Amino acid sequence: MSQSAVSAALPVPPRAMVAGLASAVPANLSHAPISGILGVVLGAGVVTLAGRLLSLGLADLKGNVGISFDDGAWLNTAFNVGLMFIAVFTVYLGALLGPRRVLLGAAGIFTLVSLYLPFVHSYSLMIVLLAIAGLSSGTFYPLTLTFALRNIPLPFLPYTIALYATSVEAAVNFAPSLYGFERDHLSWHWMFWTAAVITPVMMLCVYHGIPAPPRPAGSRTAPPSFAGVFYLSLGFALLYAALDQGQRLDWWRSGVFTSVFLAGLLLLVFSLIRRLRGANPLVALPYLRKWNTQVCAFLLFLFRFSLLATIIVIPGSLAVRGLEPSQYAPAVLWTAVPELVLAFLGAYLLSRGADTRLILAFGFACTGLACCLNAAYTADWSAQNYFRTELLTAVGQSFAFLGLVSTLILQGLFTGGLARPPWILTFSAFFHTVRLFGGQIGAVLMAHFIADREKLHSNLLGLHVQRGAWVTDANLHGLTSALASKSAGLGAATGRAAGVIGGRLRLEAYALTYIDAFHLIAWACVLALLLIAMLRRSPLNYAEIIQLQPVPEKQKEAQS
Repeated sequence: MSQSAVSAALPVPPRAMVAGLASAVPANLSHAPISGILGVVLGAGVVTLAGRLLSLGLADLKGNVGISFDDGAWLNTAFNVGLMFIAVFTVYLGALLGPRRVLLGAAGIFTLVSLYLPFVHSYSLMIVLLAIAGLSSGTFYPLTLTFALRNIPLPFLPYTIALYATSVEAAVNFAPSLYGFERDHLSWHWMFWTAAVITPVMMLCVYHGIPAPPRPAGSRTAPPSFAGVFYLSLGFALLYAALDQGQRLDWWRSGVFTSVFLAGLLLLVFSLIRRLRGANPLVALPYLRKWNTQVCAFLLFLFRFSLLATIIVIPGSLAVRGLEPSQYAPAVLWTAVPELVLAFLGAYLLSRGADTRLILAFGFACTGLACCLNAAYTADWSAQNYFRTELLTAVGQSFAFLGLVSTLILQGLFTGGLARPPWILTFSAFFHTVRLFGGQIGAVLMAHFIADREKLHSNLLGLHVQRGAWVTDANLHGLTSALASKSAGLGAATGRAAGVIGGRLRLEAYALTYIDAFHLIAWACVLALLLIAMLRRSPLNYAEIIQLQPVPEKQKEAQS
């Protein structure tokens, strides 16, 4: 074993590790770190908002451009596949070129594409541009958080984490209200132009807040091969596309799904072979073999699954009655409004020495309890019925995500990740991949669950609604009499009455389905609580870390 490998394997005391970090980051906030913090917040929020607005406005986009249902199903997939591909490839680009160069270049491309997308009427060109938008914006997540960990003064780190977590979650829950306002008062074009307005502000913050990397000294060497990273990125992207389209294509009965899925698996095998032949020094996969890292990956998947309560289940339970985004938006807006205050409350608790595992557990417990309360749902509920439970959901999502991100940062710190750029980039890209891929798996599972449970409940309810039964006949005759005066004849009135009864059955079947969905998310929160109990305690908490920040000379003179 080489001398460098031996020294890398030697354990470093936690206080010495934090002291080294504290001496490397600024002791006080200046205009540059403040700009960097704002860049981190905007970078995390704008890509989340862009993806959510695209999902909400997909029907309007297809209608205005003239795209069929089957073709339009690939629009959202193209954007998310770009996000999935670049999540892994960002490790290579960030380590090779530096976060600043990658962020500025990608943000510029994303802005131009977002400006131009509303004017595109070619289906093929729109697919390509949405993929480019996903590729460029997908760099924002891992690179902005990497900057925060390496440049923000330690006393302000909990509050930076709080802002980062809030920008991601608030963007998800605020998007329906924003899109409803834009569509009703401006234009559907703003589903793209919103990101085009915010991203240049992020670019200015990145330019002033992220320091330029030093020029490499010494002889020029050829950059490491990107083939293995490319195979891995493309493999995950194809698997993501297959999962995203699987429900619509009927899974293995579709040749398209089978081809895309097997191609993704084959590329992952190629990536593994390439890794065995020669490891890429810019990608540190062995660094991910840590107990807390793996447990946190499962917790991130469960957190993304719990978000489906406000992304799929609550909107779906109201949309099944014909409500549009602007009408069901208030139900999830109540989650977004208090999140900033709650996040800062969580950050204050972190700065006072609270255990990140307790904050994480409290968040999942609140989310699970809110889902149990929502299981009282009936087909008569409106957006107002969710206001009470959505406040509890806001507490749960805010504390869960804040606890999860703060736990991940402590894991990266005390495993030496911040001292080695390839390690922390690999760490960030890994969890970004888990976030996207795990979120997609969760969405697929929930969509499949809802579809199957709706069929089951429709069948069970239909068994009790048979012609000849006195309850069925009484309802059918009563509705026929009521509709007879507004129908062409007795046969038409009877058909309309049967349609009304069928609609009632369908609505009740969906009501029972969404109750089951709430229970499923609640059980996922219980599983998360069990995993949190398996997390190992961090050597130091945030209060102890903050105390190791050296006091600036000017502050020492003022105190003396």
